[in-house]
Amino acid sequence: MGTPRETRGILPARTIARYCEEGLIRLARPADADQIQPASLDLRLGAWAYRVRASFLPGPRATVEARVKELSLHRMPLGDGAVLETGCVYIVPLQESLKLPKGVAAAANPKSSTGRLDIFTRVITDHAQEFDKVPEGYEGPLYAEISPRTFPILVREGSRLSQIRFRQGASLATDDLIRELHAREGLISSGEVNIDNGLALSVDLSTLGEDGPVGFRAKRHAGLVDVDRKAALAVLDYWEPIWQRGSLVLDPDQFYILASKEAVRVPPAHAAEMVPFNPLVGEFRVHYAGFFDPGFGHSSGHGEGARAVLEVRSHEVPFILEDGQIIGRLVYEPLTEAPERVYGQGIGSNYQRQGLKLSKHFRAFDPAQR
Repeated sequence: MGTPRETRGILPARTIARYCEEGLIRLARPADADQIQPASLDLRLGAWAYRVRASFLPGPRATVEARVKELSLHRMPLGDGAVLETGCVYIVPLQESLKLPKGVAAAANPKSSTGRLDIFTRVITDHAQEFDKVPEGYEGPLYAEISPRTFPILVREGSRLSQIRFRQGASLATDDLIRELHAREGLISSGEVNIDNGLALSVDLSTLGEDGPVGFRAKRHAGLVDVDRKAALAVLDYWEPIWQRGSLVLDPDQFYILASKEAVRVPPAHAAEMVPFNPLVGEFRVHYAGFFDPGFGHSSGHGEGARAVLEVRSHEVPFILEDGQIIGRLVYEPLTEAPERVYGQGIGSNYQRQGLKLSKHFRAFDPAQR
């Protein structure tokens, strides 16, 4: 028979908190005060990081622990902090483990700040055949695979690089739902509405900001980033502002921060996700899919739309990206019930009214520094 439609959807914060209380989400330590977000749970790094020879999936007959024993080069304690170097692959047991009830599955993603630092982060379960997917009824530990791509990073036990979202029943995300929501709520603030396997977002390379840059290109061989320190770093030590308007040549193996032309709204009783973009339309990819919590950019969340920040990387050849080119798509899903709080309502949300915005680790950029 399946799960009844009226009980299907993304679980809100109150249900996630109840799962923690009931042991369906098992915590090695008490939850941090801000760990439960409106429709997701931040995941905390455990006590050890294992550097491994290569990325892997354990497959249906192996655990992550067994594969780590085969592939580990060395392990590092994270209690006092440890540096994870670019180009290396690390596996870290997480402080959260799961005992999901029947009918409930989960999906993980890098946190917004993680993606904006170009930290390739994925969650792995025992017997997994896919990254970032937790099957219905899964019981067992969770692990983070971490591979910094641009900046070396300082992490410690308890650092939060990933988040997990729980879904009860099959997904209710459809284009019809997006059309209905847009007619009622106005999911994007302006521009042509293109709905085809998600709501299209285009890149802004011309109008974003009156005098500011249209994007940032990461500098190679920059300094260390402490993932737990906010507003500690000078932008120009790590990023090159992009002032050219109209088009941008993406250089292979370079990392860019750009923004959508459209301001996005997520209604309070829904959540959204940016899905991986079809590579057949261009030699680039939006590097990280991302979660958008209920109320992101919405009036009830004290915002009238917020730009989607895009972490972009070219493939093997240079590619010219044009202003207004479609670069990503959003899918929307309902929550199982209305949330008690939404993004931006006094919960320390970093990106509610964002335009082009780097991660929270950097101080505000002054365009006069040009």
